[in-house]
Amino acid sequence: MEVKSEVTIKFSGELPTATPAENKKVAIELTDQNGIIFTAQVNAKSWRKAETSASEFADWAGAVSGKLGQRTENGFEVVDAGIQIFEKKSKEVKPDVGAAEAGVSS
Repeated sequence: MEVKSEVTIKFSGELPTATPAENKKVAIELTDQNGIIFTAQVNAKSWRKAETSASEFADWAGAVSGKLGQRTENGFEVVDAGIQIFEKKSKEVKPDVGAAEAGVSS
């Protein structure tokens, strides 16, 4: 049996704090609702793209995903991590079909 463990940490509101790391990477930390800290290293180029997207989108959400790594003192590492920022689209209000049909059938 072959098993893979992958994890996606979702966030919104603000980007996590990033610090420069080795090999053209930046280190980020995300703390979930239970106080578990996930640490990850993402490519600096991906981080800059995420920063740009977050500043351009009025409403956005982000995700860091990768393989679940070693347990740390306060949480877990995310290995081979990537980061993405998604624009939140406002949901269109659909007209009430029942009311529209009632007006047509009279």
